[in-house]
Amino acid sequence: MVNEKTLEAESGSQELSAAARRTTEELLQKMERRLSSFLASERRVWGAADERAGGAVDAVAGLVAAGGKRIRPAFCITGYLAAGGDPGNPGIVAAAAAVEMLHASGLIHDDIIDASSHRRGLPTVHAKHSALHESRAWQGESRRFGEGVALLVGDLALVYSDQLMSQAPPSVIPVWSKLRSEVMIGQYMDMTAAAEFSVDPDLSRWIALIKSGHYTIHRPLVVGASAAGRADLAPAFEKYGEAVGEAFQLRDDLLDAFGDSADTGKPAGLDFSQHKMTLLLGWAMQRDERIHQLITEPGHTPDEVRRRLVDTGVLDDVEKHISALVEQGCRAIDDVPIDPVWRSELTRMANRVAYRTT
Repeated sequence: MVNEKTLEAESGSQELSAAARRTTEELLQKMERRLSSFLASERRVWGAADERAGGAVDAVAGLVAAGGKRIRPAFCITGYLAAGGDPGNPGIVAAAAAVEMLHASGLIHDDIIDASSHRRGLPTVHAKHSALHESRAWQGESRRFGEGVALLVGDLALVYSDQLMSQAPPSVIPVWSKLRSEVMIGQYMDMTAAAEFSVDPDLSRWIALIKSGHYTIHRPLVVGASAAGRADLAPAFEKYGEAVGEAFQLRDDLLDAFGDSADTGKPAGLDFSQHKMTLLLGWAMQRDERIHQLITEPGHTPDEVRRRLVDTGVLDDVEKHISALVEQGCRAIDDVPIDPVWRSELTRMANRVAYRTT
């Protein structure tokens, strides 16, 4: 027979977890309203100056309003609450909004780099403006116009992210600065590795860490903890964030190769077409040299590449590695001085991002 005290303890734990999740969700909703009100204010200012100027703000707002998983602000808020931060402090809402706005900036630029036509189920900024230029028979080259607009709009989102973060506690500035420089260097290295397209799994893992592991999970967590005045949590959050972040990126690699565009909101197989040297491809190419030719030589289809990837058995190895990374990340917070409710929540979030569960 189950002990009644045990049942009461489990019930109490579940109630605390549900309460913690509600608090996180409430702060995420406040962040959404903050982003919306901020962009609406900017639209009024620039639209009043010239309706065409408001179009730049519209491009940012359109991407933000299109949705997304909001993973980075969720980790930022969770890091803050786990560190004992006051949920009534508006600074954490501003910090979470800044993290999401930085992500919007990165996506706009990333879509140019990857020549992606869609993002979140809608035309990308550069694709939309290239089509607009062409439909109106404007002067110049449509592609260059679209990409130029997207570069500027992405920069505008980057500026907005700094404006929002300026309303967060000053203690976040060092980690915020590191986060922004890391994502730029990571993108540069990603492009360079794609151009070289040489098999180097160690380099692929490093790039995955710096452009995804740090940027998606580790740094947002530390931004939150720093906003709460708990910089002492940074070492444990780094170990957790790097491991879970790498798992997140590996799942993205699998979804790019084998996912459905209807689910991901962007074209499938972009890593193949852009010669991205992901860890998935690096491992597979070590086993089958023919994959290199299938990707780089004209006339081959993504389906051929997918079949060869499956034949190498690398998919099973990647899944095992993802599982090991999640376990590694969760072990990193076993003894971290936070309420067990938040340790449990971080464990749930690790599994959510690694396996894309709800």
